[in-house]
Amino acid sequence: MSRIYNLFISHSWAYSDQYDRLVRLLNQAPTFPYKNYSVPRDSPIHTRGSDAELYAAIKEQIRSASCVLIAAGVYASHSKWIDKEITIAAQEYSKPIIGIKPHENVNVSSKVRAAAAEIVAWRKASIEAAIVRVCGG
Repeated sequence: MSRIYNLFISHSWAYSDQYDRLVRLLNQAPTFPYKNYSVPRDSPIHTRGSDAELYAAIKEQIRSASCVLIAAGVYASHSKWIDKEITIAAQEYSKPIIGIKPHENVNVSSKVRAAAAEIVAWRKASIEAAIVRVCGG
């Protein structure tokens, strides 16, 4: 039986196109099984929950994940939630972080670069290989 990689895929719903593209990319690899531990888009916590409740939900999801994937575009440097996800992953749970450099971005968020075990190109093979290396194969 293949190993299932438990991934928390960081996202900002304001930039959900990157999250959606990354999930589609990972789904293109039927031989690369993973479970997405991100807080679902349709979770009422996004619209009716407090910041404290959302933080607790994110913390619980990261606790269950093997590692955290973050789209490392410069917008990530300005997201309070990505800051919190990095803190939870790196400081509270010692979970490895993989930064994924979006196609259209030449620059990578300095916050993500500082926290990431690895920064990889936005290619399926690069992302999968990093997950195996960083999250344990």
